[in-house]
Amino acid sequence: MPPKLGFRIIENTPRPPQELVDAFRGKASSNVADAMGRFHFMDPGIVSRTGFPLCGVAVTVNARPGDNLMIHKALEIAQPNDVIVVSTNGNTTSAVFGEIMGTTAVEASVGGIVVDGAIRDADGLEALGFPAYSRTLSPGGCDKDGPGEINVPIACGNTPVMPGDIVIGDDDGVAVVPREDAAEVLELVRALEEREKNRIAAIKAGELFKAEIHDSLRAKGVVE
Repeated sequence: MPPKLGFRIIENTPRPPQELVDAFRGKASSNVADAMGRFHFMDPGIVSRTGFPLCGVAVTVNARPGDNLMIHKALEIAQPNDVIVVSTNGNTTSAVFGEIMGTTAVEASVGGIVVDGAIRDADGLEALGFPAYSRTLSPGGCDKDGPGEINVPIACGNTPVMPGDIVIGDDDGVAVVPREDAAEVLELVRALEEREKNRIAAIKAGELFKAEIHDSLRAKGVVE
């Protein structure tokens, strides 16, 4: 049966090599965003609700406001360590994910969830050790009627997310690495980490202030 617009479930999407995904594990979202020209990160409204980092391949869900039918299905088709990334199309009062779904996610080895909208049962999700990020928390529930779509392009946290992108989340927020650019981004992140390591060593050695800051100010006529 061909996919029906509004109720599409696309299971076979391109994925990055697993070793490439694993190489991003533990990388700081800030460094990843900087490596991408300070793009491809979600806005500060997307917050960790349980305090656990995440890193995995995006399974995207485009959900009708106030409905989580396709989020249930996404949990079923996700591979181990995948991250469910959800657009609720602006709804911030109807929680589309909570402790019961979180228990399913943990048992299915899902790597985490990011919802541009509401979730609930934050304490229960934290007790499960499950990485959960959202725009809001709300006690209100939702329907399971659809429509909705899985593994289609969405926006989450005001950044594009494609199925197969690599999603990195920590206490600073969430960065999204486009699948086709992931190898290049990884090398840029590693180079940035080396520069930061060297700069910290220089500070500890007594070089507290960067000479180029003074040079920039002098070029602007602010200092001599």
